[in-house]
Amino acid sequence: MSTNTPSDMPAEGELGPTLRPMPHFAEATPIDRHGPARIIAMCNQKGGVGKTTTVINLGAALAEVGRRVLLVDFDPQGALSVGLGVNPHELDRTVYNLLMDRGVDAEDILLKTNVTGMDLLPSNIDLSAAEVQLVGEVAREQALGRGIAPITADYDYVLIDCQPSLGLLTVNALTAADGVIIPLECEFFALRGVALLMDTITKVQERLNPELELDGILATMYDSRTTHGREVLARVVEAFEDRVFHTVISRTVRFPETTVVGEPITTYASKSSGAAAYRQLALEVLSR
Repeated sequence: MSTNTPSDMPAEGELGPTLRPMPHFAEATPIDRHGPARIIAMCNQKGGVGKTTTVINLGAALAEVGRRVLLVDFDPQGALSVGLGVNPHELDRTVYNLLMDRGVDAEDILLKTNVTGMDLLPSNIDLSAAEVQLVGEVAREQALGRGIAPITADYDYVLIDCQPSLGLLTVNALTAADGVIIPLECEFFALRGVALLMDTITKVQERLNPELELDGILATMYDSRTTHGREVLARVVEAFEDRVFHTVISRTVRFPETTVVGEPITTYASKSSGAAAYRQLALEVLSR
């Protein structure tokens, strides 16, 4: 994996973008059996912070080192599905049916992606109706967990792409999850909403899912050339300390391009700094 790492990535022991020494992340070791999966919700109520990009590319980087990965599109906008080359409007069954139709199970809607070892539970605008319809259901917060439980043993990681809100769908994702990753744009206004998200996570821990952990805060859309970007990143590290990933995702035109072509950056621009960053993030996630 190191052969694809550009020279501008900090080496072990050097100060990384977070101004902490970059630790050693061990190479991923091969495994001969899969599961049970660690379920990670990718969550931030602010839109446009890199949730979907991170789900796709972290998933692809984990699959690249032999992990079986399931991606769950849990946003009615269907951006995760689109980003993997799926047309949401042509889907007969989606995550909505998994939540609301008794006769539908996860296997019925599961799609293979172009990445070996990475599968998808797709979504489209139908999912927006579930937010309203679930309100009257018994154990409404556990609907997603019940739906994916039968197949989690087949995977090493399940990554849930949450919608940009703190509504019932996001609570479902947090209730189903073992951990949560918060992608945080390196921009001042992005910091303001984190306290509200942390409050929601704490409430879910107290009332619904005491096992839920904060896996980390991931700085995204970072531009080291701007004083503003550096100052925001420094404040994030000051506030959250070791809960901030050492890996930082910088801005690059490559990410919008990958959405157009419907594939991860690890295959579209394999030797790019963006691909290297997500490969490093995968190792950091494995090490945690």
